[in-house]
Amino acid sequence: MGGEWQEVSLWDVAEYINGRATKPSELCDDGVPVIKIAELNRGITDQTDRIPAEIVKEEHWIKEGDLLFAWSGSVGVYTYRGPDAALNQHIFKVIAKSGFDQRFVRYLLLSQLPVFQRYVEDKKTTMGHVTMRDLQRIRVRVPPLPEQRAIAHILGTLDDKIELNRRMSETLEAMARALFKAWFVDFEPVRAKMEGRWRRGESLPGLPAHLYDPFPDRLVESELGEIPEGWPVGCVDDTFNITMGQSPPGTTYNEAGEGIPFYQGRADFKFRFPERRVFCTAPTRFAKAGDTLISVRAPVGDINMAFEDCAIGRGVAAARHKSGARSYTYYFMHGLADVFSRFEAEGTVFGSISKKDFHAIQCVVAPQSVIDAFERLCSPIDDSIERAERESRTLAAIRDALLPKLISGELRVKDVEIFLERVSL
Repeated sequence: MGGEWQEVSLWDVAEYINGRATKPSELCDDGVPVIKIAELNRGITDQTDRIPAEIVKEEHWIKEGDLLFAWSGSVGVYTYRGPDAALNQHIFKVIAKSGFDQRFVRYLLLSQLPVFQRYVEDKKTTMGHVTMRDLQRIRVRVPPLPEQRAIAHILGTLDDKIELNRRMSETLEAMARALFKAWFVDFEPVRAKMEGRWRRGESLPGLPAHLYDPFPDRLVESELGEIPEGWPVGCVDDTFNITMGQSPPGTTYNEAGEGIPFYQGRADFKFRFPERRVFCTAPTRFAKAGDTLISVRAPVGDINMAFEDCAIGRGVAAARHKSGARSYTYYFMHGLADVFSRFEAEGTVFGSISKKDFHAIQCVVAPQSVIDAFERLCSPIDDSIERAERESRTLAAIRDALLPKLISGELRVKDVEIFLERVSL
């Protein structure tokens, strides 16, 4: 390509492999996951469609690290995270052509997202999309391959740190979920006492001796099965404050940052915290920072935690234990996955759960002393996850500011490298 920046079309820089539509007759329970927009945003879940591996064509397989471009409806550029899977329609797998760096192509596509969105909106259909002809029309300037790699390295350094934070947070959350399950689902400390595996003053792996003291030494039958003696069966309303969301007029929504963040469900939910997408100038229902957010409409049961004070629409409920126990609330709501899935399955068209039904969900009411002990162990974990999220949002803001300037050539690589050295990246 020589030593100068050259103008090319987006179609020239990569091969775009389109996925295929999944037929209802092809769905099965134990096949490979089919990756749609929902999976790119939230990962693979129990609601993910699956098809037999033998019907997936070679070009429609995707693997960890593949570059994907969602070209219909909600346009986006993604690096796939997950097991080998099948590519659904409305998503391109993108492979850089000779002379173009794969990672640079990712950032090149990201820099064009506002253009893609305008193409979608201009089509004025129920689901506008970016076509092959659009990709041929969009012209961009690209530097020689060595500079492509240097630009990709700079932006990738920021993304790598964000990804490291994400993986660390996932590991920490898995630890806390495992502890919640051991204490409040499997009642492991009670079973250890019953089976003689614990005696007063002794510790077992992962649990100091003094933390066994608040647990009883036997299980008793209840309408929910065996539960610790002295722990009553109640309902969600007995122990949690629940706020059901409400949607104000659509004219009060905006994407310009006016008002406060407004969340409506799965479209906003990410791994732990929702992503700012829509704001509202006349909110009616609120959640506080640290509240657990639950999707209560199509689908039911997605869980996030409020990163900041925010407004919630009718697709979201906010919950907090009446004692204020932030961590216990978050992991408790995750523990209701099976209950939520029943409401999702029983919906006539779209799954939903009403305020009355939510409040009436039966649960075991743990003593406050045990909840406090859990909070002491898991609150520092959740603090670490929140710190990682704050750092990642700062890094993402830096990346987003550098991206258009580096891609356009307004900023040169050597100047940005000096900046990154100063911020210790």
